[in-house]
Amino acid sequence: MDAGALIALERRSPVVSALLERSEARGIPVRIPAPVLAQVWRGSSPRQARLARLVKIEETAVVVFDAETAKAAGQLLAESGTSDVVDAAVVLCARVHGDRVVTSDPGDLLRLDRQLELVTL
Repeated sequence: MDAGALIALERRSPVVSALLERSEARGIPVRIPAPVLAQVWRGSSPRQARLARLVKIEETAVVVFDAETAKAAGQLLAESGTSDVVDAAVVLCARVHGDRVVTSDPGDLLRLDRQLELVTL
């Protein structure tokens, strides 16, 4: 999930809710790259209760952004001529795990990887 998907969750998007319900029913894990969570997280305010619940459940993994991933993100940004580290983290996470990406901004992600499978909100 990218930042737009998490913001849509906070805003009670029926599309995101349905996607999460289907993922849970099918045993499909939800992955959130750590930089995405950092971009969206503002504390445990009531507004972020749904996000806080999503992060706590067993089926959700916050994917670590370590030195190796940071270097790969930098290389991806250099190759694409873009500069958004968070988008690069989303692309790399999807590549490593073979995931589809839930996004509200497909254009930015497709500049990094035209082969990404996207679920556009």
